[in-house]
Amino acid sequence: MGIEQIYSEVLREHTSSNRNKHHIENPTIVQKGINPSCGDEIELELRIKDGRIEAAGFTGSGCAISQASASIMVDLIKDKPVDEALVLADRFFSMIKHEITEEEELEILEDAIALKDISHMPARVKCAVLGWHTLKESVHRK
Repeated sequence: MGIEQIYSEVLREHTSSNRNKHHIENPTIVQKGINPSCGDEIELELRIKDGRIEAAGFTGSGCAISQASASIMVDLIKDKPVDEALVLADRFFSMIKHEITEEEELEILEDAIALKDISHMPARVKCAVLGWHTLKESVHRK
């Protein structure tokens, strides 16, 4: 698989869009995440009320994979209960590790499926999971 296929239309759209890359009002959690392998970093902001993620956004810098993955994740977790967001994170990790390959089981990941083949590029895996690890760290820290 070539790099051209990895950078699918979905990833290009999320990389170039700022709809999820911004600060949010009154976050209840702000969590930094960094990929020490390449220096990509994000700061994830969540506003959680009554166990539900009311608002989410991120800022940071890094490669197209890390920024697109974080943007896709924000789309998926907004307005979801925290427990459901963690299920999505676990499903994403299982997809990246090739523990789940059936399309039906991956459908809940919606656009994040565009990152499915990143596992064939080990150097980029840490970029793809940066936002998701940051999400888990932030929720468990609370």
